[in-house]
Amino acid sequence: MDSGLYAAYSGLLARTQALDLAANNLANAGTNGFRAERETFRGVMVDATSQTASQVGGAINSFGVLGASSLSSAQGQISPTSNPLDLAIQGSAYFAIQTSNGVRYTRDGSFQVSAAGELTTKAGAAVLDASGKTIAVPTGTVKVGNDGSISVTTPEGSAVVGKVGLMDLGTNGAEDAEGAGIYKPVDGVTPVPATDSSIQSGALESANQDTIHGTMQLMLMQRQAEMMQKAISVFDNNFDKTATEELSRV
Repeated sequence: MDSGLYAAYSGLLARTQALDLAANNLANAGTNGFRAERETFRGVMVDATSQTASQVGGAINSFGVLGASSLSSAQGQISPTSNPLDLAIQGSAYFAIQTSNGVRYTRDGSFQVSAAGELTTKAGAAVLDASGKTIAVPTGTVKVGNDGSISVTTPEGSAVVGKVGLMDLGTNGAEDAEGAGIYKPVDGVTPVPATDSSIQSGALESANQDTIHGTMQLMLMQRQAEMMQKAISVFDNNFDKTATEELSRV
């Protein structure tokens, strides 16, 4: 009975944590370039990667807890816009941006030219090239190539003024999320220029979490959490009944 109670408690903890992930994914389903987080479960006392797993531990304590979460690397839907500075990434790369917390990375390519003539995000963070420098964009007709090269046409002619950096975080979905659509590499990883990605100008990438699947996942986690709560209630009632019967005999 004790093991069953522990199993119910750990199950409730796991589903509550997974419920938080599902709620965050659904809340950001409309965020450009957002990458959904997926949960990974493991045993309480028996690690699935362990080579010396106890048979007793496996039989009694192999109920799951949330071991970790990772970002889904699935490509979001790319939708065309009329803005040449809206950039969508085809592939696994990220845009590098300069924030108040340092260099961070995003898939949200809804860019603009600031009053100071620099390419920035809608929030005002400077967009960086592959070497970590800001990109100056003079007044004129802007065109962005598939490799990120920015050319500006003026009455005097056309010239390439910079190149948007496409960075590979090299962690296969292990990037750390800092907010809606903002990420940083895991400790010990140095981003490098990406070789497997390209840019589509005049388009934006949607979140790789759709609202229908997100809603279904949220409902599933809610129902599983409710089941764990009911199981805990049953065990509590059984403990109370057993304690009452045994104490009356003392």
